[in-house]
Amino acid sequence: MLKRTFQLLLVALLGTGALWAADNPFVGDWKLNPSRSKLTDVMKLESLGANKYGFDFGAGSAEKITVDGTDQPGLSGTTLSVTVEGPDSWKVVRKKDGRTLLTGIWKLSQDGNTLSDNYTEFDPNGSPSTPTVNYLYKRTAAGPGFAGTWEATMPMVDSFVLQIRPYEGDGLSFIRSPEDTRNVKFDGKDYPNVDGGAAQGSTSSARRVDERTLEITDKVKGKITKTVQIELSPDFKTLTRTVHPVGQREPNIFLFERQ
Repeated sequence: MLKRTFQLLLVALLGTGALWAADNPFVGDWKLNPSRSKLTDVMKLESLGANKYGFDFGAGSAEKITVDGTDQPGLSGTTLSVTVEGPDSWKVVRKKDGRTLLTGIWKLSQDGNTLSDNYTEFDPNGSPSTPTVNYLYKRTAAGPGFAGTWEATMPMVDSFVLQIRPYEGDGLSFIRSPEDTRNVKFDGKDYPNVDGGAAQGSTSSARRVDERTLEITDKVKGKITKTVQIELSPDFKTLTRTVHPVGQREPNIFLFERQ
């Protein structure tokens, strides 16, 4: 009798989980609306002496690079080189497996308070995959020369579809591509991040705030790097992802529409 009761209870619990997954309002395909989204980019450069700098592009871990034009180990299996092109001008190149991923020509303004980045990405064939874009950063923390904290509001023109699927009972998978997938469980525990772009030692924890709001906390080596709130509109037709990187004044806002 006890065994039969346990079996019935287990079936009931599994059925509840399946029903929750089927009725979960977050599950679906969501397309980014660039015109209703806002991306703020922050770069932090720390002078380490002997023409060496710590480059923090928001991954939570700085890349220590000597400005001498040579390819040096960077994050996620890439290399980074920085070359002095002229007075107050640097060329920044990131590669992976010898292939150029992106280039940036950085120039400081005469007063040292703005930094322009002539930025280009490249496809696997070596051709520019996007038109060259000129980003303008404003200094938000003092530092000599290029050193300091720089912030820019980035225009968003490209869209993509974010797939949200059930994961292991009441968890969720956030899928942008097979190589860019994040699985989360809502138990508040830290789990290692295993997607291709994750920094070494990075973890995430997740919790449900309420029926329409989720919160994810990212850490690197135990230190919080950003929190992410994912909120559904009352009609469940739009999803807003608000990212609060630590040390960034303004959040990044991504608004998705249900497909």
